[in-house]
Amino acid sequence: MVKGSPTTILKLTDQKGRLDYWHEKIGELAADGLRVVALAYKQVDDDVDKINPAEIKELKLAGTVGIIDPPRKEAAVAINDLREAGVKVKMITGDRADTATAIAHKLQLADKIKAISGPEMDELSDQELQNVIDVYNVFAQTTPKNKLRIVQAQQANHHVVSMTGDGVNDAPALKQADIDVAMGIKGTEVAKESANMVLVDDDFTNIVKAVREGRHVFDNIRKTIRFLLPTSFAEGLVVIISILIGQSLPLFPAQLLWINMVSALTIQFAFIFEPAEKGIMSRGPRNVAAGLLSKIDTFEIVYVSLLISGLGIVAFDYLTKHGLNPVVGSTMTLNIIIFGKIFYLFNLRIDHPVISKYLFQNKMAFYIVAILIVLQMGIIYLPFMQAVFNTTSIGIWYGWLLPIVAGAIVLIVTEIEKFFRYRVFANK
Repeated sequence: MVKGSPTTILKLTDQKGRLDYWHEKIGELAADGLRVVALAYKQVDDDVDKINPAEIKELKLAGTVGIIDPPRKEAAVAINDLREAGVKVKMITGDRADTATAIAHKLQLADKIKAISGPEMDELSDQELQNVIDVYNVFAQTTPKNKLRIVQAQQANHHVVSMTGDGVNDAPALKQADIDVAMGIKGTEVAKESANMVLVDDDFTNIVKAVREGRHVFDNIRKTIRFLLPTSFAEGLVVIISILIGQSLPLFPAQLLWINMVSALTIQFAFIFEPAEKGIMSRGPRNVAAGLLSKIDTFEIVYVSLLISGLGIVAFDYLTKHGLNPVVGSTMTLNIIIFGKIFYLFNLRIDHPVISKYLFQNKMAFYIVAILIVLQMGIIYLPFMQAVFNTTSIGIWYGWLLPIVAGAIVLIVTEIEKFFRYRVFANK
């Protein structure tokens, strides 16, 4: 008894006159999404184990079997989620094209399903395959070489390619892919060793979760950089501009150290706990050729740096010219920069207006800000901290309300910029 692919088995049988009949029956089964296996037999006198493969011919066809291997419901949901996220999902299989097409329709792989077989791919040059690769979303009857060429053609079209596989035949394509994922349960050791990642439970829905979490992490890293650069530059600009205009330095070295080691470290941790933005899986993939920061991000870094440093310098100049002790002015400048950072944090946390239902979705940010304010009060009012950081006790009005007003100015200006960034320019 011999079993295998209907195409291969039929070539080895004596059904020459009935091939059209059997191909029609096989096509009917395959069109229903069934995996078709052909069974044939031959009477032999020798020990079966001693039969030469070359002798397997002139078989008698016993029949065909359609095997039901329905796709999981959660797989269809996952594919739909990936499509909404702008991720194109393609099916690569050893099944017949009509079987693969039927399964692709059940999975709603794409609005329009178009399949190509491995033998058809073999007739195309690498350039021809690259030109048409984006048209097809189902690749049937593929060989290891076919799979490798599919990945290479996608990469040649500047796509980031993720490949999942479980067998030895998938190893070359897995090695070539940008993101290679082997199956943890069904996967062979060769596939696992070829891949950089292993999907432990073979659950395709976890790929959706990975895409979502990847975007979430990238967003928070980008927010952290957008926060650290302008606030750090602001500290340096306070010193540089003061030197250029011949003004006394508004901040002492120990105060600069305090800003960097305490305020920056506490505030930036708020981004670690920031939940994913609403609609994170409804936007398209980012351009991998683009930098981490856009031109508008660079513009934001420049103007926020100038804004925070300008508020500190103007406040120090005004207070010292109106008779306040330079130590008081320095303490005030320190507070203004700290509150500028705090208010800028709340602007960066979410892409929506800060006064919205999303304001309180990261409660940890409020706890961190509260800790920073307590520390800031300690540096201002505790005598031993005053001696170390050249600060002094200050009144509520100019000591705290004025820095809060300065921080509010930073928030208002950045919120206006946010409105144009996400509501006006984004639609053009």
